[in-house]
Amino acid sequence: MTDGAVPSRRLWIRDPLAILAENAGGGIVVEGSRIVERVPSGGTPTAPVDETFDAKNHVVIPGLVNTHHHFFQTLTRAHPVAINKPLFPWLKALYTVWDKLTPEAFRLASRLAYTELLLSGCTTAGDHHYLFPRGLESSVDIQVEEARALGIRAFVTRGSMSLSERDGGLPPDALVQDDDTILDDSERVLRLFHDPKPGAMVQIGLAPCSPFNVTKRLMRESAVLADRYDCRLHTHLGETLDEDAYCLSVFGQRPVDYLEEVGWMTNRAWLAHGIHFNDDEVKRLGKAGVGVCHCPTSNMTLASGRCRTCELEAAGSPVGLGVDGSASNDNSNLIEGVRHALMLNRLTYGAEAVTHLDALRWATEGSARCLGRSDIGRIEEGREADLALFTLDELRFSGSHDPLAALVLCGAYKADRVMVAGHWRVLDGVPLGIETGRLREEHSRLAKQLFSDV
Repeated sequence: MTDGAVPSRRLWIRDPLAILAENAGGGIVVEGSRIVERVPSGGTPTAPVDETFDAKNHVVIPGLVNTHHHFFQTLTRAHPVAINKPLFPWLKALYTVWDKLTPEAFRLASRLAYTELLLSGCTTAGDHHYLFPRGLESSVDIQVEEARALGIRAFVTRGSMSLSERDGGLPPDALVQDDDTILDDSERVLRLFHDPKPGAMVQIGLAPCSPFNVTKRLMRESAVLADRYDCRLHTHLGETLDEDAYCLSVFGQRPVDYLEEVGWMTNRAWLAHGIHFNDDEVKRLGKAGVGVCHCPTSNMTLASGRCRTCELEAAGSPVGLGVDGSASNDNSNLIEGVRHALMLNRLTYGAEAVTHLDALRWATEGSARCLGRSDIGRIEEGREADLALFTLDELRFSGSHDPLAALVLCGAYKADRVMVAGHWRVLDGVPLGIETGRLREEHSRLAKQLFSDV
């Protein structure tokens, strides 16, 4: 403590009903933004505390970490032009809608997505924003402002599309930018907002959207920028068989070969979906340490396929979870995504091969590894005090015996308390500083005003 500094208060989160941590049956002590002590069952903290919170009715887990989303899509949930379509037709239908996006609508979409995620127990919210119609050039700035106002930890990726229909890509001309504009703005937001240090509240990644709507030059130069600014790389890859066919037709290579050619076979990179990889590709990705964000809800909604989570993890790839865009998930609830990950992967690998603890690990420590962060994702000394606390006082939990298993198997969907960097951001199921009723009304009004007549 420096001279004149106010000492950090010590909070004991005491005697939880259950906690996803070793040797912490008596709870944990938080000081400042970090966890400083795990208290064994029946024990007390080794030093005096200033405050105690009795957690006897709460299941305590590390704050969930979302590694893939598209906040703007909350405005086009269950849109009639896209319902019941696979990915490529789904995208082409919604491209005709999304070009009407305004800064005001994008701000409300971001605020709503952050709030939804926070309420579901998410403390680090990643977003992949790749849509920049005219007037929306400051999208990253808006997302950073909204995250700071809400107090959630944010990982905002500066996405991009540079190949339109006339260039052989999927999106219309109105939704793309040229490579130089994208690279210039990528460097601008990295200089302004990216904090590579442990404990960072805002980090920036670079995220050219996918092989079918960006140039190889943009992929290569984004990798160069990532090295220079010590940031992460993110893109969609291996999501559908249509993508495989596109890459073979246009590039004469499969998506993983494309990834290697453009310099992305690195542990700086993590991929959204990562479904259609063969055995050799799984080994190559694992050896390089490339992360994969599993998006179970979206993959089922679009019938895209099943991510090879267990094989990827065994090969060395970090595996995390993401809700994906709300137009293909239709909500932003990460604890629900944990349950979907458990169910889908049990269907793939068998009932004994994937447990509730595996699904929770993917959503916490696995996701943190995808983002290159070792300061979040676990409850242990020295890590950031990012925590989600759930109660089991609803009918859905009645009769349950293992509280951590019940959280996933019985379908938890809303946290009672959420802490980010040592500060409570949700109390009694209510996000601090947000009037959810007003937010819903304003968001819904703009969604109908901008997108209902398409």
